[in-house]
Parts: sequence; structure tokens; C-alpha cells
Amino acid sequence: MKRVLNSIAAAVAVVLSAGLPVANAQQAELPASAAEGGRLWFVELSGNPVADGSSLAAVRAEKAEFRRAAAAAGIRFTERRTFDTLFNGFSVELNPRDRAKVSQLPGVKAMYPVEIIHAPSVERTNGGAAPDLASAIAMTGASVAQTTLGLSGAGVKVAVMDTGIDIDHPDLGGGGVNGSTPFPSARVTHGYDFVGDAYNADPSSASYNPVPSPGARPDDCGGHGTHVAGIVGANGQVKGVAPGVTFGAYRVFGCQGSTEADIMLAAMERALADGMHVLNMSIGSSFQWPQYPTAQASDRLVNKGMVVVASIGNSGTSGLYAAGAPGVGKKVIGVASYDNSHVFLPYFAVNGQNIGYATMTFSPPPPTSGSSVIVDVGLACNPLTPSSLIGKTALAARGTCAFATKAVNAINAGADAVVISNNAAGVLNGTLGAALANPKPVVGISLADGNFIRAQTAPVTINWTNLQASFVNPTGNLISSFSSYGLAADLSLKPNIGAPGGLILSTYPLELGAYATISGTSMASPHVAGGAALMLEAHPRTSANAMRSRLQNAADPKAWGGNPGLGFLDNVHRQGAGMLDIPGSVLATTTVEPGELALGESQAGPAVRTLTIRNSGASSVTYDLGHVGALSTGPNTFTVAATTGFASVAFSAASVVVPANGSASVDVTLIANAALAERSLYGGYVTLTPQGGGSVMRVPYAGLKGDYQSFRVLTSGGSGFPWLAQQVGAFFENRPTGATYTLVGIDIPQFLLHLDHQSRRVRLEANDAVTGKSWHRVSDDEYVARNSTATGFFAFGWDGSTFAGKGKNGSQWSSAPNGTYTVTVSVLKALGDESNPAHWETWTSPVITIARP
Repeated sequence: MKRVLNSIAAAVAVVLSAGLPVANAQQAELPASAAEGGRLWFVELSGNPVADGSSLAAVRAEKAEFRRAAAAAGIRFTERRTFDTLFNGFSVELNPRDRAKVSQLPGVKAMYPVEIIHAPSVERTNGGAAPDLASAIAMTGASVAQTTLGLSGAGVKVAVMDTGIDIDHPDLGGGGVNGSTPFPSARVTHGYDFVGDAYNADPSSASYNPVPSPGARPDDCGGHGTHVAGIVGANGQVKGVAPGVTFGAYRVFGCQGSTEADIMLAAMERALADGMHVLNMSIGSSFQWPQYPTAQASDRLVNKGMVVVASIGNSGTSGLYAAGAPGVGKKVIGVASYDNSHVFLPYFAVNGQNIGYATMTFSPPPPTSGSSVIVDVGLACNPLTPSSLIGKTALAARGTCAFATKAVNAINAGADAVVISNNAAGVLNGTLGAALANPKPVVGISLADGNFIRAQTAPVTINWTNLQASFVNPTGNLISSFSSYGLAADLSLKPNIGAPGGLILSTYPLELGAYATISGTSMASPHVAGGAALMLEAHPRTSANAMRSRLQNAADPKAWGGNPGLGFLDNVHRQGAGMLDIPGSVLATTTVEPGELALGESQAGPAVRTLTIRNSGASSVTYDLGHVGALSTGPNTFTVAATTGFASVAFSAASVVVPANGSASVDVTLIANAALAERSLYGGYVTLTPQGGGSVMRVPYAGLKGDYQSFRVLTSGGSGFPWLAQQVGAFFENRPTGATYTLVGIDIPQFLLHLDHQSRRVRLEANDAVTGKSWHRVSDDEYVARNSTATGFFAFGWDGSTFAGKGKNGSQWSSAPNGTYTVTVSVLKALGDESNPAHWETWTSPVITIARP
């Protein structure tokens, strides 16, 4: 099978997935540099890697044969990295015009773009907060596991693939002075720096430097990896989930910027060689398929005995099917984020009430002492009365206009500081976008605190302090707004489980403040990795393949964040099995397999699944079977709606007796609600309640109502796509009546497509415009991601080369002579049947005239 995503498409996707503005139906604004990428590719060879049973000699012989075939075909490329164990193939750099030729060489199974993986954004809400992880570890019972069950993760090795770890941090076993702690250290016992400080793979960055400078010491100058490691197992002023683990630090980011997926794959192979027990990856690429190399490699790690945990992504505003690789791997534990129940914040006082705040990005530091009158100025979207706020603090409300606009209007009226209250639950953590011309402190507070201040009798005094405290978070225990929706493109259940990730205080590099509060699924994933370490300490024989189910069985699903008071459970394809419950998992003597049910599409009728319950206890247990529905989402990928439409569930028996040290099975029949709109995603939880009391076990399920192939993939994207386009300077221009191309430089036909959903295959074929004669395929791409926005698009280019067939000796190549052609784009829908015409969508371009000089 081939997945040969067009070279230009791979690069353009990165830029255009953000939904750049389209000027009109004739021209799209796009920097020309965006179409110059696509130089880096994974080449997967046909044989299995070593992890799947091949010998090292066999996989290396395949590579030697590939090199000979490429040389015979006159194809030049640069090998970046060679993989034998978790992936059989290479990462290579090649001329974009040769990528399709490489894909058709004998022995090549597939090609995948080497994705640029952007470093997770770090939004620090308080740099010098008093160190405290207590509220987060209490949410999952990690504190109980430590104090009551006596667990610390001792003897378990946890790999952290990230920006490195501050080896000197005293909470992570360091000496507390930068550069003073040798590596390996007492806590950071393994690891490697794959990239060096200056490495940055992002070509749009001013600090772009794609040349790695590896080194032995995986120290951290970015901060993210140290924060992640602290959540896993800090043991000092901050105490993490598993404070007794040792770490492997696998550094794949420089001090800033991005990494590349082949470096991640190299780090995975190193972690396996180092004998790590658990791997945490708080990084990934959204909208990917489980077939992507980092996801494939992760599955093989699990098969080799390593528990793999990965963040599911921070694309919560990008709609459904946004889960990222490697988290979408079939055996990976993909983790969603819940907001922390409490948050540590600096505060000011008003009439005896402490009010926590978050300083806005680009704001100068707020005062740490002093007082002034605080005045309500409403939305503050229009200029305020001149001099009306001299010596005072302005209280503005969020909404209608930008935070910077509110701040500027208040400052221009004389305000010494600006407080902006949220218009929803939670403390407002915002940005001014840039430094103000006349900077004054600007902070955000919660809606409740804003209303409290407004309810006081004027004049109201604000008293600034240099203190910090723990405040109840109104959105605590609810799914974080940034946490990505599933399902995966193949309708597998993603995410699998959740943990605290919103507003988490943890360790940070000493030179950057030692502690910081950060939000992201990046913070939820290491919490689960730490939980897995505690499980391995308590139950060392738990296999990597069984770990996910063990954690899911005891998890606790949470209410829908849109309106928790209604009592509905949030989507299964947003929270998975629910909140991690570490003591519940550790103490359970019963397990249920499978730990989750991916129902697929309901078109074929009811889904019937068998659950097997195993009891390792000394006495039999009788479980009553039940069901709780979770909210569904509508069919629109980019505009997520919430609805009830619960499935109906029936069991082969109302209860089941599981003998001591034995097992029993029960059949479950799940039927999608007929009232749901077609292509809605639905889900819920099968419950097993022990008679006589005890912990309820749950099995999450999710599926798609109707026919998955009824999705329309090729849509207009708001700009009339697909287009035949021509690049003119800095723009792609639409050529709806056809165009002439010289095939010199950038003057090649471009096909701009908006893909509203992931696609199993995207194939381009050329035909003579006059006779209809086939000139064979232009490209043939498998497992293609969707656009990340409703207006984004990919660009596929044609340099005039075509290919036919693929026999033992590879494909036959030809070059279309000067003349007129059309190109037909064919898209096979996700999970589609290639032999079923209804599962394909096609579009034929206007006439293309090739006129080489």
C-alpha cells in the first residue's frame, strides 16, 4: 500500500491548516515559501521490522536492495536516519520531484511525510508560585496511593520524550546549582540529547536550524520536559504522582521551536534499548491516522513490553477527529485533559476577600503592595472619559472587543492598572497580543470575582499583595476546553482516559524560575504515566498490553462542561473512560476485557460485543449489568454540537457470577439511537456493579450513527475548492478555465483541495484532454489527514511525470509530452471499499496545457 502525500501538500498543510484568509474565488494568499517543503519522508519497506520478528540481517538486506534500486533509477536522496527495530525503513531528504518515483521502487511499502512537530505551547500563569501539586494528585487518588497504599513507583523507569529534564533540579534529584549534577544522576539515570540547544525544525521561525547537534547530556532549556517530569515523579517541594521512579530523558527539542517525527522515532528506539518500562510523549501531530510511523512504532513498543502514554492533543477548537499521533496508536494510552480542581495564583484583596488573578501576556508585573480605588468601566470597548481613572484601577468585563482595546481605553483615561473579569467560569488567562505603547499591569480574574467586586458599595478599594494561595477552580474536574475530540480516523476509541492537565503547577528549569503553572494535554499524559508506574510497582506482572484496560476499568467519567448542572456525562470521544482513578485500579481484583468498545459505523445494525470478567479474588462476585449514556455530537466536523440521543443497550444476562480465581462472559448489544442525525458520534458506559457493595467498573463505548462513507470529503472550504491553480509570485491563483504551464521552477499545475475528513486514499491521474488516453497516475497517497479548519486546504502539484503499475521491478515511468491534459482527483473515503464506486469522490480539472520551453 502506498501513502505518498504530495511534497507540496505536506508543507502547505502546515501553513494552511490554520485557515489563512482567501481573498476571493480567484486568488488565495499564501507565502511562496509554504510550497517549498516536502523534502523529508519516511520510506517504509515491505518486510517486518525486528520488533515484529524479522532478523536484523534481513531488514538491512532490504535497505541495501532499496539503495541499489534507487541508484539504478537515477534517484538521489540523502539518508537522515535508518530504522530497523520499531520501523523498517529510512527517513530521507529528496527532491520533491522524485518522491513519487521513490514510492514506486521495488520493496517500498509506503511513504509518509516526516511531520514537523511543534513544541507544545507553554502558557505560564504564575512564574514563582509556591510549589504544590497536591490538588491535582488528589483528583486521581495518587495521594492516597502514596500515603495509604505505600506506593512511590520505586523500581520503575519512566522515559520522558520532550525538551529534556533539568538534571540539576533538587525535586528531580539534582544538586540545585546549574551544571553541578553529573549525568547520569540518581534520578535521571538514562537518556540522550538528539538535537542540541540551537536545533529548531520550523522553517517559518527566525531561529530555524534543522541541523541536530546531539550530545550525551539531555538537559532542558525549554522548560516543558522538566514540567512533565515533575508531574510524573518530582520528590521535593513538589511531589509528583510517582515520586520514586527513575527517569530516562530523551531530548527531541532544542531550546525553542519544533522537532521532526523521525527524531521522535529514533528516541523511541533508544528508550527501548535502555529498557524503559513506561514512555510518556506529551507531543504529537493532530488529525493523523494510526498508520503514521510514530503510532506504529508506539504499538510495537507496547508489544515489546513498554507502556506507552501520549497526549491526545490540544486541538479542542478544531472539531471532531482531531486526535493526534502517536496518541492514536491502537495500543497507546491516549490521554485527555481535565482542569485542575484548584489553582495556585497571586492575589489581591477586596473587602476582605482574596481574589486570584493571572497576569496577561505582554503585561508588566502587577504591584505587590499598595492600594487604589477600583472602578467598573463595563466592556470598555470605546474610549472612556479622559482623566476619569487617574490613580485608579479599572475593572472591565470580557467580551465584544480585544483585551488590548479594553486596556488601552482604560490606561488612556488614566488607570494605573486594569483588571478584566471573565464572562465564563474560571480565571481569565489572556494575552494583549503585543506590548502596549503605554504599558500598565493588566490581569484577568474570574466571572464570580468580578461580580463580587461590582456588588460592593462604592468606593471599593483594591489591595495588592505579594502573596499567593490555592483557589477553587470553577471548571475543575471538567474536560479542558483545549482537549482534542476523537474519534480516530478509523473510528477507534480516542482518547482512552483523562487526567488533570489544566492549570498544573510543577517543576521548571532552575534558571527559568524553578516552578510554573502550565496547561495542556501535555500535563495530563505524564499524570497517567505516573499512575502506570504505581500500577507496575503494585502489580509487576501487569503486561503493557493489559495496562490500558486496567486503568480504564476503574476510571470515573465526568459531567459535560457545557452545563454540568444538567447531569449529562461528557462525550466518550472527548474523555475516554473518564478520570484516572489510581487506587481503584491498584486495588481492583476484577478486570474486564476489552476495556473499551469501538463500535464503528451503525449502518450494518446493532453491535454485539462480548465482555470477559476475570476475578483474581478469593470469593465469587456477582455483578449487575447496566448502562449510562454520554452526550453525542452532531455530524459537522468543525462545529461541534452536543445532544442526548443515547444508545440502547441489552445484555445476554442481567447479572453475571464470576467465580473466585475464574472468569465469566456476557454479551452486550448496542443500538444507535435512530433519532440521531446521520454521522453523529455517540457513546456511553457499560457498568458492572457488584452486589453487596464495592467499586463500579465501567467499559466505555463509542461509535458513529449511520454510514461513515456518507461523509462528503471534497468540499468547497468556503472558497469553491477544488481548484486548478497556478503559483504567481506569492499567490496561488485559481484557473477555472484552464491554464498553460512551462513546468519550469514553480510553474507547475497545482490542485488545491479542501479535505473535510480524513481520507483512505487520494489519487491523481492524468488523461489526454482530446483523446481521453490515460497517461497514468500523477500521485497515489494513502491515509491522508483532514484539514484542521473548515477553510484550510492542501495543494498537490504535478511536474509532468506519471507512472503505471508496480511489478517486481517497480513502476514504469513516463513524462507527459507537451500537449493538453486533464487530471482527475479521486478520493477514497475513510474505511472505504476500493471496489465500491459509492465510496469514492472524483473531480476533474479544467484543461492543463503543458508547454515546456
